[in-house]
Amino acid sequence: MRGSRSLVVTAGAGLALLAACAGGGTGQGWDAPRAGAHAQPAGVSEDPTRRGPAPEVAGATSGGTITVFLPGAPGPDTLDPTGGWSATGNAIQQALVSRSLTQYARGADGRAVLVPDLATDLGRPNDDFTEWTFTIRDDATWEDGEPVTAEEVAFGICRSLDSGTFPSGPGTEYSTHYFAGADDYAGPYTGDDPGCDDWPGISVDGQDVTIAMDRPFPDMDHWGAVMAMGPAPLGEASDPSQYGQRPLATGPYEVESWEPAEELVLVRNDAWEPASDPARHQYVDRFVFRFSQDQAKVDEIMLSGSSAGRAAVSTSVGSDRYLDATARLGDRLVQQATQCVSTITPDYTRITDIRVRKALAYAYPYEDVWIAAGEVPGVTRVPAGSIMPPGMAGRRDVQVDGEQITYDPARSRQLLAEAGHGDEPYPITMAYNELDPLAVAAQNQLTTGLEEGGFDVTAVPVQQSIYSVWLDPDNEVNKTLNLRGVTWCPMWPSGSALLPPLLRSGAPFDTARFSEPSVDEAIDDIAGLPVDRQAAAWGELDERILTDYFPIIPTAYANRLFAFGDRVGNPTGEASWGAPNYKDLYVLR
Repeated sequence: MRGSRSLVVTAGAGLALLAACAGGGTGQGWDAPRAGAHAQPAGVSEDPTRRGPAPEVAGATSGGTITVFLPGAPGPDTLDPTGGWSATGNAIQQALVSRSLTQYARGADGRAVLVPDLATDLGRPNDDFTEWTFTIRDDATWEDGEPVTAEEVAFGICRSLDSGTFPSGPGTEYSTHYFAGADDYAGPYTGDDPGCDDWPGISVDGQDVTIAMDRPFPDMDHWGAVMAMGPAPLGEASDPSQYGQRPLATGPYEVESWEPAEELVLVRNDAWEPASDPARHQYVDRFVFRFSQDQAKVDEIMLSGSSAGRAAVSTSVGSDRYLDATARLGDRLVQQATQCVSTITPDYTRITDIRVRKALAYAYPYEDVWIAAGEVPGVTRVPAGSIMPPGMAGRRDVQVDGEQITYDPARSRQLLAEAGHGDEPYPITMAYNELDPLAVAAQNQLTTGLEEGGFDVTAVPVQQSIYSVWLDPDNEVNKTLNLRGVTWCPMWPSGSALLPPLLRSGAPFDTARFSEPSVDEAIDDIAGLPVDRQAAAWGELDERILTDYFPIIPTAYANRLFAFGDRVGNPTGEASWGAPNYKDLYVLR
C-alpha cells in the first residue's frame, strides 16, 4: 500500500517505514526537491473505445524470465481478488493475472489512461450516477479456457460486500458505502447466501451487468479498475478458504507458485486471448517476484553488472546508492510519480488538543525520516502540506501554519507548553515491526527525535505487519497506542478516493479514529454535487479538515525509483499504482 496496503491499500507503507532519526540535518545536501519530483501530474484521461489487442511495444520480443526484487515489501496477504488491497500485490496481480471491468493503460506521455477491460466500454451511468451498466465482452476466458460470464462478474462484485470474510478488502470502503442495499446485506459467505440471491443491488441481463447505488457514484468507472470489480467462479470453486492461495487467472499470466512474504511465480496463461484485452501483453514467459528483499543486497545485484541483475527489476533504490545508480543506470533508473501520501495519525480520541497534534508535526524530523528509511529526499519523498497530492483535481496548497512545517523541536516544546504540558514530557505509545531492520533502526531514531520535541515515547515491538495491528480494534497492542500512521494510495486521482477512506467516521483506514459529524456530512454532500463541482469541493474540505482539526499529519508525497537491468526492455513505470509497467515489459533477446 506501501509494507503494503493501499489504496493502497490502495494504503501503503506504514509508519515504521517512515520513522525518523533525530534532528540536526543530515549533511547530505538534501536542501530542495530534485528536478523531476512529481513531474507528471496525476491527471487521468479516458479512452472508452479502445479495443484489443494492445498496441505492440516497439522492438519487443517474446520469451525469457524477468525477476522482480521488492526490497522491504512483504507482498500481498492474499491472492483472492476480492480480498486483495496491497499496493504491492495489486499492482502485480491486476497487471498480469486478474482482470476487472475497466483497467489503466500507460499513455504515450506516461500518464494513466482508463480503458475497458472485461467490459466493452467504461460503463453507462444514468443521469444522476445512481445506476451503472457494464456490458461484459464475450471473448475473455479463464485459464481453463472457459468463458468469463456476466454472472461470474456479478458474483465477484457481490463478494466485495462481504466485510466479514474480507475485512481488509477494498469493498469495505467503496462497495459497502455506495452500492444499493449494502447496509442490509452481509455478503454471500457471512450472510449465508452462496448464490448472492439476497442482494437486490445487482442484476444481469444477457451480457449486461447493472449495479444500483445508494448515492451518486460518478467514479464507478474508475472503481471498476480494481480487481475486486472482476469475476469469481461460482460455487465452491472460489471458496475463500482456498481461493486466496491460488485464484484462477483471467489475465495473460497464471499463478505457478506462491510463498507468502517470500516469492510469487507467474507463468503464461495459454488460454488468454490478446484480442480480448486492450492494454496487456504477454511477452515474458515467466515472472518471479521476490518479496522482503534486503535493499543493500539488491542494490549490489542491480549496480554491479552481475548476471543476476541483467534481466531483473528492483522496485526501489537505497538512498546511499542513489547517486551511484544515477551514474550507472541512466534511463534504466526510472522515477515514477504516485498519488500516495504518507501520514502519521495521532489518536483523535486520546490526543484531543490540536496544539499537541501540531507539536507532533514539528517534532517529526522529515529529511532524516526519509534517509533512515532508505528514501531519497526530493526524489522519492517530497514535503507534504495538504492531504491531496500534487496533480489531483481541486487540490489546494494547504499550509496549516502559513508555511511548510519542518522539523523544529523548539516549536514543538512551545506548543506543548501552550497546551499545558510544559512541565513533563507528553506520553506517546506507538508500535513498530521488529522483524524489519529498517523499521528497527528508524524507530530508534524516531524515538530520539520525538523526545527532543518534548515527548516521552514508548515503542512497542511487534512481529507482524504493522497494519495488521493498526487495523484490528481487538488487538491488545493497538488498544494501547495513541500514535499510528497510514500511507494511502488512492485508487483514482480524486478526493473521493482519498479523504473518505481516511477521515470518515468508522472508515477502515481511519487509523486516527477521527470522527466529526460535520465532516461526515460534507463527505456525503459532495457526492451529491454536480460532477463539475466536486473536485473543488474536495479541495475545500481538505483545507477545512487540516485547518480546523489537523487530525492527521501529512508527512510526504511518495514517488518511486525503479532500477531495470540492461536486458529488460521498455524500462518504464505506470502511474495508476506507481509500480513498474509490468504489462509492457519484455526481455531483450
